[in-house]
Amino acid sequence: MPTDPVCGMAVEDAPDALRLSRDNRTYYFCSHECLQAFAAPEEARRRLARRLAVAWPLAVLTAFLTWRPLLPGSEYVAGALAAVVQFYPGSVFYVGARDALRQRVGNMDLLIAVGTTAAFLYSVAVLALPGRLAPSVYFDASALIVTVILTGNYLEALTRRRAGSALRKLAEMLPTTAIVLAGGSEKVRPRDELQVGERVRVRPGERFPADGTVAEGISSVDEALLTGEATPVRKGPGASVLAGSKNGDGSLVVEVRRAGPDTFVASVGRLLQDAELSRVPLQRQADRLASVFAPFTLALAAVTGALWFVLAREDPTVGILVFVTVAVTACPCAFGLATPAALLVGTGRAADEGILFRGGDAIERAARIDTVLLDKTGTLTASSLSVGSVGALAPVTEAEVLSTAAGLETGIDHPFAEALLREAARRGVGPEAFTERRLEPGRGVVGHDGRRSACLLRGDGARAEHPDLGPLEPWIAASESEGRSWSLVVRDGHPIGAVSFRNPLAPGASEALAELVAEGVRVTMVTGDNDRAARSVARAVGIGDVHAGVLPEGKVALVRQYQGEGHAVAFVGDGINDAAALAAADLGVALGTGSEVAKESGQVLLVRSDLRDVPRALHLARAIVGRVRRNLLWAIGYNAVLLPIAAGALVPTLGLGIYRYLPVLGAVAMGLSSTTVLLNSLSLRWAPLGRAGPKGLSPLTTGPA
Repeated sequence: MPTDPVCGMAVEDAPDALRLSRDNRTYYFCSHECLQAFAAPEEARRRLARRLAVAWPLAVLTAFLTWRPLLPGSEYVAGALAAVVQFYPGSVFYVGARDALRQRVGNMDLLIAVGTTAAFLYSVAVLALPGRLAPSVYFDASALIVTVILTGNYLEALTRRRAGSALRKLAEMLPTTAIVLAGGSEKVRPRDELQVGERVRVRPGERFPADGTVAEGISSVDEALLTGEATPVRKGPGASVLAGSKNGDGSLVVEVRRAGPDTFVASVGRLLQDAELSRVPLQRQADRLASVFAPFTLALAAVTGALWFVLAREDPTVGILVFVTVAVTACPCAFGLATPAALLVGTGRAADEGILFRGGDAIERAARIDTVLLDKTGTLTASSLSVGSVGALAPVTEAEVLSTAAGLETGIDHPFAEALLREAARRGVGPEAFTERRLEPGRGVVGHDGRRSACLLRGDGARAEHPDLGPLEPWIAASESEGRSWSLVVRDGHPIGAVSFRNPLAPGASEALAELVAEGVRVTMVTGDNDRAARSVARAVGIGDVHAGVLPEGKVALVRQYQGEGHAVAFVGDGINDAAALAAADLGVALGTGSEVAKESGQVLLVRSDLRDVPRALHLARAIVGRVRRNLLWAIGYNAVLLPIAAGALVPTLGLGIYRYLPVLGAVAMGLSSTTVLLNSLSLRWAPLGRAGPKGLSPLTTGPA
């Protein structure tokens, strides 16, 4: 069942349901007011402010004339003023009640419309039938209730505007036009018409209209809103840039790689919207409760009102006031807002931190994690590898070994590939040509050129296929003793040499793992690399539990083993080899510098690829779920305490006279209930995220790594 993105109420997906399509997505609403607030929030807020400008002075004057009549007939003037408040500012409640009845759902508008109308019409009847009813009128109650609740709605709108700042920032980052280079000239075109492969010029101080690669020029680029990197990053030819980031002091020509809805900033916006509208599992019971709460409240109001009408014989109008008080005090909106308010603020805060959750379910999973499994290459170690050394078996030369390895890795999305191609270019060695290449996850790369075959085998997998490497053994032992990974180069089934890779630790890896351990989280390294290289890295970052030489299916088996022992498991990785484990884990955490397959398999994406964001993500998820629980407890506690008071629990102590004030006080409490839920959620923007170190040390790269 869909939920209203404004008030959080469950809505039937019926043919006549109120709906709005935007960005290839359909949203459902419980009332026209919610629809308008979503479609044009600024205009809806201004319209609400105009209604309040009318409601407050008239409501105050109505109360004054009701409580302190200045002249005979003051009650008629009060009635006229109350009518204006009831049917102009208060008309939104009638529209909302009509929409609720049409869609067969209960909402707050229905309760307010029924309650205030009862008070208003009874007061009109008192004036129209003098002497037949008790002489008291309650125009003050109806006018003040309408005004107070509209004021609460306005405060909620202001709070929601503050909470949704991350989405607005993303929307405001993109320019509307771009300067396209074509045929030696520059043409200004709408950003939405850009095509992949086109070149655009970005002048100093302008924002990039699309994701791309710098083709010409050198400049500094401010990516703070996207990656959290506080210092502008120097960019030159070949560097990746993101739509929405701001160019610095130089003019750049950028080749478009992703445009429009495919850009990184657009995908972030979709993730934020998905998370905002999603429901964490613990909200499901609250959704069911909220869906029946309005009918239950009206029934309770009618029963208690009738009961007090009978009991309060000296003043039977108390029954009307009890009915009004119960109807306006109840607050199903607090139930509906409990999840979306926390998710809206929490996912916005996460985006500011470079952490993207794929919906509320991912957030609740992250809050339960007690075991973290990490890949080594590109995760615990930096994504940028370099070739350490090349070993060759005579009569083959190092250049031939490197040429074959680079040829096999050409076009492969993996850190080893980039390192090999960079080293081949540095030595002036051309990659060997292969007509066919394929990546075999966990094993390596295989290629054919029509006449012969070759393959590049990773570490322990190479030993399994070629246990006797003869003269290469001392070279391999030396590489492993230095903690280096290595790959075996095989041509036509015979080893011809090997390549080792130097792999520095990722910035902040030790601090991140220390914090996870301090929080009681079990940390394990799982890698396809050889045992010596794996344990060398593990010692450096403080990991005691190491599983080396593990193939992709072995990573999945290890994840399921821990799950079978009752642990909630997160897997952190960046490569194609990690995709299956990311999908199998309770929580897949993919690095922004990783492969596209890995990023699509994870439920959490770390934009900066900084491991210190792993404990930050877990802290933030716990904080979000904690706010949701607190919101739900508040909504339940509010109604558990105030509904009995509204129904007359204090009458034995304070007497029936309290109902002169309870209807308005109930309206104030109802408005404060929803506002409290939003303010509690808004506090997530300043919630501490543990003891993780400084942010933004790794700028995002979106190309092969």
